Amino acid sequence: MSSRKLSSRKTSSMKTGSAVLTSWNRTPQAPSFKPRWILLCAMALPVGLMPGCKKEAEPEPLVTVQAVHPEQGPIAEHIEADAVLAPLAQAAIAPKISAPVRKFYVQRGTRVKEGQLLAILENNDLAAAALDNKGSYVAAQAAFDTATRAQVPEDTLKAESDVAQTKANLDLNLSIVKSRKQLFAEGAIPGRDLDTATAALVQAQAAYDAAAKHLESVRSVSREAALKSAQGQLTSAEGKYKGAEAAVNYSEIKSPIDGVVTDRPLFAGETAAAGAPLITVMETSTLLAKTHIAQSLAQQMKVDDEASVHVPGLADPVAGKVSLISPALDPGSTTVEVWLKIDNKAGKLKVGTPVKVSITGRSVAKAWKVPAASILTAQDGSKSVMVVGDDGAAHRKPVTLGIADAEDMQVTGGLGATDLVITGGAYGLDDGTKVKVGPAAEEEAPAAGKGGGAD
Repeated sequence: MSSRKLSSRKTSSMKTGSAVLTSWNRTPQAPSFKPRWILLCAMALPVGLMPGCKKEAEPEPLVTVQAVHPEQGPIAEHIEADAVLAPLAQAAIAPKISAPVRKFYVQRGTRVKEGQLLAILENNDLAAAALDNKGSYVAAQAAFDTATRAQVPEDTLKAESDVAQTKANLDLNLSIVKSRKQLFAEGAIPGRDLDTATAALVQAQAAYDAAAKHLESVRSVSREAALKSAQGQLTSAEGKYKGAEAAVNYSEIKSPIDGVVTDRPLFAGETAAAGAPLITVMETSTLLAKTHIAQSLAQQMKVDDEASVHVPGLADPVAGKVSLISPALDPGSTTVEVWLKIDNKAGKLKVGTPVKVSITGRSVAKAWKVPAASILTAQDGSKSVMVVGDDGAAHRKPVTLGIADAEDMQVTGGLGATDLVITGGAYGLDDGTKVKVGPAAEEEAPAAGKGGGAD
């Protein structure tokens, strides 16, 4: 009963107070109490600002980064590109004549030597033509021998003999005319005899002059012309004979290189067309990885540079060397063609396989290097890194770079051996940000999981 009375009294008092407060708010004298409220607020303000009630400032959060010191060691530049394997030598052998294939002596995959007979075409008609031309050549040879050893010497000898005879006759007539002139002067012979002797002398002189001129022409013109004519007929016959022999040889398909037969599209009995490949031979014991590289990168390479070739299906890369750097740019792509020589004696590599090559370029034995992930590039192209200072804050440092490999970058200036270079978490980090060195976020998660399980 007492509790019920107490609650009823409280209720009535609350109602009475609310009624009084309502009446007080409504009374016109309410403004007289405002200075009291202002005074109370002024007194409470210093209390709230007292040192004992002030909150402590929260510490600035630290950004977790990964950092390492610059490392000194060897570094080499690696130029990577796509390439295609090609044979060291290749011959697509095409016949020069069209004829049915009489017989093949090789199959695909057969290893052959230079000069080995691979196939033979039907050549009976060619062999008959060669035999006919051989006969003509033999006849021309005999005619040449006759002309040079018999006819020309005989003509020369006859001309010389005619000159000698006419000269003797001329001398005789000269002596007769001389003696008859003396006799005629003494009156021993009539003038008619002197005239007869003089006429005979004139005839003998003319015969001698003709014989001498004929000998001169035989020696200077006729003999040389006869020899050239005989030589020309022999050469013509020899050329026809050799052409027929060549046609017979064209029917025999031989390998111009050492290698392995990679293609043989026809079978025996089918007609091989002139100019169409009949057998393809490739030298595959050594292959070439052919690639195209930008001119700026090719300038840093030289012949015999080491390289590695990554072949699909092989776990380990294959070693190679630069064997050729084209002296001219490809006009279409303005790149430089580079050949790498690869040993393939085991025959595991196949021609035409697309591969990836990595060519070792410039190298430095003792270089200061940092991870490539630590290098920051500004909009103007300048390079810098973030380092952890003695104050525990990150600071930007401009650096000068050298050569680079897949993971590291050479630093030629701007860093010291004691600098702690931020390698992870530097992206978007402002200069002066407080940092702490620790594992990356993905490494912290598994560690936290293990700790929770242990609890």
